[in-house]
Amino acid sequence: MTKRLTVAQAIVAFLKNQYLERDGRQYRFFEGCFGIFGHGNVAGMGQALEQDPGLPYYLFRNEQAMVHAATALPRAPSA
Repeated sequence: MTKRLTVAQAIVAFLKNQYLERDGRQYRFFEGCFGIFGHGNVAGMGQALEQDPGLPYYLFRNEQAMVHAATALPRAPSA
């Protein structure tokens, strides 16, 4: 059976299915994504992210805020 997807939907599905293994446990490689929509981003990507709640999207207003979040996120204790 063929599942029809847009390119954006296929990208989101691909990112959700990436895992790495460490100490015998599997972890998701992509826990979510950062972005600023309206800065030349493709509208279809936003729609694909909205339709699939399995990959969280974190909206930022400027690049500086994204840099601070991207720096802090790996250092934050995991749940």
